[in-house]
Amino acid sequence: MAHEIVLPEERLTWPRTIGFGMQHIVAMFGATFLVPILTGFSPTATLFFSGLGTLLFMLLTGNRLPSYLGSSFAFIAPITAATAGDGNLARASFGILCVGVLMAIVGWSVEKWGTGWVNALMPPVVMGGIVAIIGFNLAPAVLTNWNGGGTGADPTKSAVVAAITLVSILLITVCFKGLIGRLSIVLGVAIGYIAAAIAGIVDFADFRAASWIGLPEFHLPGNPFSDPSLWGLLPAFLPVVLVLVAENVGHVKSVGLMIDRDMDPVAGRALMADGISTVFAGLGGGSGTTTYGENIGVMAATKVYSTAAYWVAGIFAILLSFSPKVGAFINAIPAGVLGGVTTALYGLIGLIGVKIWIDNKVDFSKPVNQFSAAVTMIVGIADFTLHIGSVVFNGIALGSLAAIIVYHTMNWISKRRQGEEADASVGQPEEVVYVQ
Repeated sequence: MAHEIVLPEERLTWPRTIGFGMQHIVAMFGATFLVPILTGFSPTATLFFSGLGTLLFMLLTGNRLPSYLGSSFAFIAPITAATAGDGNLARASFGILCVGVLMAIVGWSVEKWGTGWVNALMPPVVMGGIVAIIGFNLAPAVLTNWNGGGTGADPTKSAVVAAITLVSILLITVCFKGLIGRLSIVLGVAIGYIAAAIAGIVDFADFRAASWIGLPEFHLPGNPFSDPSLWGLLPAFLPVVLVLVAENVGHVKSVGLMIDRDMDPVAGRALMADGISTVFAGLGGGSGTTTYGENIGVMAATKVYSTAAYWVAGIFAILLSFSPKVGAFINAIPAGVLGGVTTALYGLIGLIGVKIWIDNKVDFSKPVNQFSAAVTMIVGIADFTLHIGSVVFNGIALGSLAAIIVYHTMNWISKRRQGEEADASVGQPEEVVYVQ
């Protein structure tokens, strides 16, 4: 080969391409399935739209940007809020659909005007706070799963299984490097699953009854015109767009750095592709999608950036979604295992926001940054709520609004009082370094 790395437009032999495609399936598998497991969505429908979204992403970006679109953890909190009580997944699908539409609009605007307006609206201290509360807001749900999730399972056995799962994830992460280390989540879940089966707290009845071949479990979103209360869900869902933008732009920049190319011109199309993929997921009963850092890790390790591997991964994911047996096996994972994995996972989601602060060297000696972050974190973690008619603003929505309003209001007042000298003390960088 002419290059030390395999560039997006380069092709390997079919056996090697299929092999690398399978690696991407393995890398995305655990994280992609965790979202439907935690939210009640169908694993097979989620896998179908994950594969379909990946193929759409390749098409819309002109085969220039290698990426796998898997389930986004940013949707977990609003889906949980939308399905609380009656467990109606159609309500959550409406929220996912709306996020996809808005994401596509953001992508179109970035394609037309660039990312400058995003950076101006959400400087690092704001974006970091919003991303952080997406994870930390979920903390109260962890203990419920740890103790059995109210399913009737023995709380002691469930707690032991949760501890085994968590310890397994931690040990695999520190004891192994390369692909095995990056798969610590899915391997930890597998170990926890085995421990739960030995403890007798896994119900395999649905797995035994499921067929090997069948259609994914699709469902339509709720109709806001026959159920106006659906509009009230949007404040909880719309902040997710900010997280998806950060993840997507971060993916574009990361790939560009690894292949030594300026990929920013394709950022708008990448955002639109992610939005359209999420629209399809919302229409058919899948969880929303996002670009996957796990698969960036595979590319970094293998030096293979050929988009052909992602075509293989997307097609195989779609084929795999037509096995109800696979979905039933995933759904049988007990709450204790989920309690163990989410103890680490939800914290890691929150820390992505903290990493945005660190990478962008946010100066917390400045009051504007201090209060923007502090108010956001408390509102989001305590899960403040505000009811205006049928519209409910949860902690994530209110925390996101607080971050933007507090920062820009304090910044404006400081500039008015101190003139141009205030620009040096509360100024924001020209470009935000987003991370996944």
